[in-house]
Amino acid sequence: MKPYANIFYQPGENPVFCYRNGMTVYEEVLYKGALVSGGWNGAGYPQNVLTNCPSRLNPALFREPFAFNLDVNGQCLDYDLELVDFVWAEEAEGTHSCLILQSKLLPVEIGVHTLTDGTGMFSRWLRVENKSDAPMTISRLSVLAGGVEASDMFARSYDNDPAGYYEIGYFDNDHWGREGEFNWHSLTPGTHNVDFRYFRDRYRHPLLFLKNKVEGTIWFYQIAWSAGCRFSLDYQALREASNRDFAAVPRLAMKAEITGTNPLYLLEPGKVLESPVVHMGCVKGDLDDAVNAMHAHIRRSVLNLSAADASACTVGAGMGAEHDMSVETSKAFIDQFTEMGAEVFIIDAGWQNPPHREMEWGPYNGINHPNPQRYPNGLSELSDCCHEKGMKFALWVEIERMGEYSDVFKAHPDWRARNVYGEYPQQNNGFLDFTNPAAAAWAEAELARIIEEYKLDLLRVDYNIGPDEYFNMRDVTGEGIRECVALRHFQAVYRMYQNLKTRFPEVIFENCAGGGGRTDLGMMRAFHHTWVSDWQKMPHSALITNGMTMALPPERVDRLFAGMGCHEFGALDAHMRNVMLGHMSLNVVAPAATTTNPIQMEFVRHSVAIYKDFIRPILPTCRIFHHTPETRKIMEEGWMVMEIASPNGDKGAATLFTMPGLKSDRYTFLPRGVDAGKTYRVTLDNSRQSFTVEGWKLLSEGIPIRIPGSMASELVLYQEV
Repeated sequence: MKPYANIFYQPGENPVFCYRNGMTVYEEVLYKGALVSGGWNGAGYPQNVLTNCPSRLNPALFREPFAFNLDVNGQCLDYDLELVDFVWAEEAEGTHSCLILQSKLLPVEIGVHTLTDGTGMFSRWLRVENKSDAPMTISRLSVLAGGVEASDMFARSYDNDPAGYYEIGYFDNDHWGREGEFNWHSLTPGTHNVDFRYFRDRYRHPLLFLKNKVEGTIWFYQIAWSAGCRFSLDYQALREASNRDFAAVPRLAMKAEITGTNPLYLLEPGKVLESPVVHMGCVKGDLDDAVNAMHAHIRRSVLNLSAADASACTVGAGMGAEHDMSVETSKAFIDQFTEMGAEVFIIDAGWQNPPHREMEWGPYNGINHPNPQRYPNGLSELSDCCHEKGMKFALWVEIERMGEYSDVFKAHPDWRARNVYGEYPQQNNGFLDFTNPAAAAWAEAELARIIEEYKLDLLRVDYNIGPDEYFNMRDVTGEGIRECVALRHFQAVYRMYQNLKTRFPEVIFENCAGGGGRTDLGMMRAFHHTWVSDWQKMPHSALITNGMTMALPPERVDRLFAGMGCHEFGALDAHMRNVMLGHMSLNVVAPAATTTNPIQMEFVRHSVAIYKDFIRPILPTCRIFHHTPETRKIMEEGWMVMEIASPNGDKGAATLFTMPGLKSDRYTFLPRGVDAGKTYRVTLDNSRQSFTVEGWKLLSEGIPIRIPGSMASELVLYQEV
């Protein structure tokens, strides 16, 4: 069925703006000069389906009912707003609307933009224009805010305990190597913040799920931003409240806020700030219903690149500083990767360094030319070798950080960012300040040169910067006012990558940031896929895959087989199956100086063939099911299970992993992607045995799986017959 997206405008004393997106409805009201949240409906009903009895949220229930928060020159502009216009138009992604409001307090115009694309998830951003002849400072910016819901149903139906009504789900850990550790947490009355980067480390993807356990509703949000941001929840409820006590009606509000050192931005006269985008949605269902609605939105309206997109699931293989990176070793590994079935060869960090100094690649950033001792004939020798064998050629670059050995570092101290004390940080002191137009222009021109000169089919971008460096302060505009550089900096970074993607549409762009330090949708918009972690050792590598395929569609999630310590723990099959429901990347299974193990190599070739022939064709449109979503429970119970399936249920695949502390070696796998009316041929890859079974039986009885030890796996394939 064609996606349904519709906007309903109800004029009047308090105009209503109703956004319908699939079965999801979100409304806002311009109430007495303030834009406030009117609430959500996950069953497709506008809030005034009963014309004379609308069910919109009462603003009086909330301390801050406003649909956004904006402070300019220390003045809150959430109220005293005047409607200028409300317009919408059909675009490629869906229906794009703009509500234009004029502040009566300051000469500021606010555009509230919403994209509805029929998926159950919306895109929301603000456009703030300074209409005065003087600069203005922005010190608070919540792109989305206001009430989520208020209902006294809870007190009547759920034991009067407000701690049992809601759960929030997010990635608990914000440290390197622990990305994607998802857990649910009971929401107790009070205020709760989930922070990203400004108050935490940078390895937590800005994602939040909010579950109403009583009514079966899940809200889900992502902030498409690479610097500081926060989700704030304000939950007001009393344990022993009377149902008739208006003040005690449980109510929940949420904010998606951009954070940093104030002022966040200096808005010059006549200039416009376009905020980061917040993606928001709501479904009636479970976590995977929310995840799949979110993935549909991301595919349709965010990561919708063309051209090279068709080849974005190429099987990558690379080598970096963990090897000697000589031409001879590189060619030996190209042969090994060709035998495995790889389709692109990537030279990782270390290619600028002299021989025997591969691991010292940081200080060489910014040189961006192959070391002549390491590559006496330049990179074309390896590029030609790859192309002769039918492989693409790729190169790693960290363009946003200058190494101390580079000429650009020495010649341009003015391009280096300073911290809030006006000093060059001791760590990451080559951080390139993109608020300097000359620095930004150099970086874009240098990347373009690298792509053209070295004839790249794929560009891997890295970013090894600590989160403290995002929030440097300087007078960017010359107005004599220091501002936090984060907003201006990252908007320039996004612009650079968008420009390059437009200029080189056939090049595949792969994102990395010390692993998973910058996987947000703001950064990913110009990239085909992303490294989500540098930690490749079981069991955390599997947990990372499990969590990060909630945040991003699986075909966008790079996972690595072998290399980076992957081989140290767990069975060979577990290493391989961890990459098979995502974007597959390979590393070597034997040093260049010896032959490969034929038993090991046969399994690798077999698995890569399954990936290419069976799994990869359905990845770009698949539904995904996380049978064991919570990291905490996975480690307690010893099993982790993921499944993908084609949209019509004609085929699917599942990976099952055992964890340390395994309590039982048996698990009954109940596929969720099958059609009860179909008949399937099911293959268990460990034994390579197949059988035929009806879909209804798979749904009701499942498949008994036995894995006899910890950190091992099974691959289950099913296809309609």
